[in-house]
Amino acid sequence: MALEHDLTAAAELLRTAREVTLLAHVNPDADALGSAVALGTALRRRGATVRVSFGAPEEIPETLRGLDPDGLVVPARDVPPTAEVLVALDCGSQGRLGRLADRVGATTAAGGAVLVVDHHASNTRFGTHHVVDDRAEATAVLVLQLIDALDVPLDEHIARCLYAGLMTDTSMFRRATPATHQVAARLLAAGVDAEALAKELVDSHPFAWLRMLSAVLGRAVLEPDAAGGFGLVHTVVYQSDLEGLRVEEVESVVDILRTTVEAEVALVLKEVLPSRWTGSLRAVGKVDVSAAAARLGGGGHRLAAGFTAEGWAGEVLASLRAALDEPVLI
Repeated sequence: MALEHDLTAAAELLRTAREVTLLAHVNPDADALGSAVALGTALRRRGATVRVSFGAPEEIPETLRGLDPDGLVVPARDVPPTAEVLVALDCGSQGRLGRLADRVGATTAAGGAVLVVDHHASNTRFGTHHVVDDRAEATAVLVLQLIDALDVPLDEHIARCLYAGLMTDTSMFRRATPATHQVAARLLAAGVDAEALAKELVDSHPFAWLRMLSAVLGRAVLEPDAAGGFGLVHTVVYQSDLEGLRVEEVESVVDILRTTVEAEVALVLKEVLPSRWTGSLRAVGKVDVSAAAARLGGGGHRLAAGFTAEGWAGEVLASLRAALDEPVLI
């Protein structure tokens, strides 16, 4: 009932908005950007002026460019200081907006509204309005409910953006429920070519990707006694490993690492800058990795989470081990 109330309030807010800025989290994935573009497209069809953006990188990641054929995405530098309505999508906290995080406070101070649409259990509810449900498989599912509440019909473009988020955030439907497949069926019925979209998003890599995998997986380490005895497997991706590759290529590493049968938890440390790292955590089904990520200042889902840390790789690994010493069980 609370979610229905929040959806109604959010739809009413968006229904009367004349200008809307929609922000995805930094380094957007298919769920964040697909959700933002889908909702932005629906609002534009209702007559609103819309813009979509994210704090970093400067341009849309190459694999996601097909989600924005109408050019709704603008560079972060072109996002105005305030908005009549600001929508943050797939952001568990204000900090996930990166360089655009200051737009939240500026918008509320100017009398505007901030709507947070998200499915992370760690969401801090930093807006004036919220549609937050950690039971939702993807933020795209909540955006679909908002679009329905706005009485905007689905077409192939909107459905494609939403399907991209649903497909990737369920690990190609590995974590799907019967309800997930019902949503997917509806999106497919709107004209989505699932095979072509999967190839575009996750099944196409340059040859150099194989060399990167060889190096990165070759330095993987298994610690069977870590994570409370459930096992931890981890590896490090250095900036030099990504020479000649798109940034998004590295995101595939954790999904390979997590297949290790001797470990409940998988970790990939990725070097962003010298002594600065992002960590991607995955769990098979027993350990809540969002709790460990939160101890390091991050967050996410119970089976998929992340964090940012500084120091040398060994220090970050030690901090992660300590965060997993008393694992929160699901």
